[in-house]
Amino acid sequence: MSTAPNDLMLVSHHLCPYVQRAAITLTEKNIEHDRVSIDLSNKPDWFLEISPMGRVPVLKTGESVLFESAVICEYLEEVTPGALHPEDALAKAHHRSWIEFGSSILDAIGGFYNAKDAETFEAKRQVLRGKFEWLESNLSDGPYFDGEKFHLVDAVYGPVFRYLDTFDKIGDFGLLKGLERTKKYRKALRRTPVGPRCGST
Repeated sequence: MSTAPNDLMLVSHHLCPYVQRAAITLTEKNIEHDRVSIDLSNKPDWFLEISPMGRVPVLKTGESVLFESAVICEYLEEVTPGALHPEDALAKAHHRSWIEFGSSILDAIGGFYNAKDAETFEAKRQVLRGKFEWLESNLSDGPYFDGEKFHLVDAVYGPVFRYLDTFDKIGDFGLLKGLERTKKYRKALRRTPVGPRCGST
């Protein structure tokens, strides 16, 4: 295992769920770092010079720059003690698959709240509901995705549920109706030490 640099800086935006994944990983693993938030509507020149994708998160590691949340989280997992992935290769791959699925839920959420008419809204709601049904059928008995231990995959779903907290203030869209394991999982993420960060805006 190599050693993480002492001068890590996470470039972020406070509403970005992908930034939250990296921030949760840094916090859960007790990794010292600085965090700088930028205005995505007025990106500073220094940021555009280091971010080829032009989006957050970006992690500065000494003289190097990493981008994309999955890459950042995997790097932090590899270079610091305290594994957040399972040791078994198949279990690790399974978790990585569901990390990607978490990203697809975020895409579905974007389609849901950006729907331009009632028909599209209902279609997007059903797509999002279907995503949560898939999650429900693959969750453990809890409290977390794969049992008693918090894993890297759990850092993905905290930000997902943050959007549901916002939707609940508007109305009941039935996204988790009858999905008891998913409801339990949502509550568990709120209760963990990273819970407030998962749900913060």
